[in-house]
Amino acid sequence: MGDVLLVLSIPVLVLISGLYTACACWWRRRHPAPPSPYTRQAAHLAEQATLVRAEEIVDDAHTALGPLYAPPGPPPAAPAAAAPPAALSPRPDGSTPDRAPSRPAPAQKP
Repeated sequence: MGDVLLVLSIPVLVLISGLYTACACWWRRRHPAPPSPYTRQAAHLAEQATLVRAEEIVDDAHTALGPLYAPPGPPPAAPAAAAPPAALSPRPDGSTPDRAPSRPAPAQKP
């Protein structure tokens, strides 16, 4: 009986190893290993990931600090006064109470 079990164990061992190999191949096709960190493709992927992260940091900083660098808007409108005080209102000759009329400009030769 011992010889029969030994003879039958060899085909069973071959069958089980074949099934294991087939299942391992199927598993590897469905779940590929990540790229090796020493390949050119992995270096390229790492470079792209770093670039994307840097762009996110710059965009976040621009969003947070953008108002500090925005050009100033128009100055706020001053409340309009109805009329200047009577002491500063111009006279018909163009002078004000605290200032004499200016002299006319000299004539220029053509």
